[in-house]
Amino acid sequence: MRILITEDDLASRRFLAKFLSQYGEIDQVVDGLEALDAYLLAIKDDEPYDLICLDIMMPKVDGVKVLKAIRDYEVQKRIPAEKRTKIIMTTALAETEYVQNAFNIGCEAYASKPIDTEKLVEVMKKLKLIS
Repeated sequence: MRILITEDDLASRRFLAKFLSQYGEIDQVVDGLEALDAYLLAIKDDEPYDLICLDIMMPKVDGVKVLKAIRDYEVQKRIPAEKRTKIIMTTALAETEYVQNAFNIGCEAYASKPIDTEKLVEVMKKLKLIS
């Protein structure tokens, strides 16, 4: 499984990378622009990400805008729903408006920080990323 961690906070990024590395190959970026570049490069190389953990609040381009850009791209390229990248939004914010907006745009799940690894594993199982 290919996983992209998009997180501007070093501690959170390291924690997620260490935990998720048991499930696949990890790439890490620190802002939304890098996330879009990594996503498009992975598509171009025909090695798309299976999972993107996407922080909502980041410098340059926030996670909700990245999510929208990815979903718009998938629609434009007619990528079938079952082949689309699974996206889990992560945030320390408890603002339901951001979370609801992300679900409306098309994220599969939401994880609040600090990340509960047991819940994250449950979500990954529901998304059929792991068994």
